[in-house]
Parts: sequence; C-alpha cells; structure tokens
Amino acid sequence: MKAQLEELISKISSGCMAPEDVARIAEEAAQAYADPQAFLAANPDINYDDSFPIPLGEWVVVGSLPETVLFQADSYDALFQQIVESFGPQVSFVLKPKQLVKVEPLKALNRIQVQLSSLSPETQGYVLLDFSEPLDDELQAVLVYTSDLPRVMELAVAVGIYAAPAYESLKAAQAEL
Repeated sequence: MKAQLEELISKISSGCMAPEDVARIAEEAAQAYADPQAFLAANPDINYDDSFPIPLGEWVVVGSLPETVLFQADSYDALFQQIVESFGPQVSFVLKPKQLVKVEPLKALNRIQVQLSSLSPETQGYVLLDFSEPLDDELQAVLVYTSDLPRVMELAVAVGIYAAPAYESLKAAQAEL
C-alpha cells in the first residue's frame, strides 16, 4: 500500500512536493492504515477520533498535503483563488475568482475546468478532482494532470480514497435530481 500511496501523492502534488515529503507521508499513512491504534499511540499529538468520516490513513494523507496541493473552501470563487495563488504570479489566468461569485455551481466548475484545461499543454491540462471527504469545508479538491487522471483514479480506488473529476461529478449529481 505504501508504494500506491506514494505514487498517488506524487501525482496529485504535480511536482509541488519534495520526493522525501511524499515518501514520509506515504509511510505514515501506510502505518496508520495498517494499525490505527499503534499509530495513534506512537503519535499522541494527532487529533483524530472514531467520529471522523474517513479512516485514519486517509486522514493522515489529507492532513499532510500542503495548501498548494489540497484546496479547501466553501465557495468556488474562494477555491479558484487558492488554485490561482498556488501557481504563483508567473502563471496568468484569464478567469478571475471574482467572476465566479454568484455563479451557479455547475457553471462555475465548468469555467474553472476550461481554464485549467488550457494550462500545461504537454500534460493536456489539469483536472480539478474532488478528493476525500471534506471535513471542515464544502469543497475539497486537488489538481491532477489530465494525462495522469486514469492512473490517479486507479490508485484512489486501490487505496480507498474517494476521488472524482469535480465537474463531471457535479454534472452527474444534478442530472439525477
């Protein structure tokens, strides 16, 4: 499981994390999945209990990702603002976060996805991926290269962490209403 976690974290961090940090998080998460009680006993500073809706190993992964990798917000404009900031000033975006205020969720997600698809042509752009179970915010997502999406989805299933392309997921959910 450690190797799968390491590959998953590496792919969702798209080069934003040092390989040693990726390896450390994967190792800790694998230990937490394998023996939650022993992991908690060895790490008394960890604030986790059985009321959390996700397993301890998943909680370790999500809680260890930096804010340049895991985006959490209560609105799409705030989520997109974090994404823009993660790229830094050298990357210019046509879409501005304020253009997403008061836009219905599906339209906002479509606009975000169109903008992300135009970045990094060598990897066919990025896909905004809902990731894990949001704990404190409405929205929780990561970016993955479009070319990595099939493998990321395989890895997420293999380790048991929920992941789904945000736009397609919301579109399907709204179609069911």
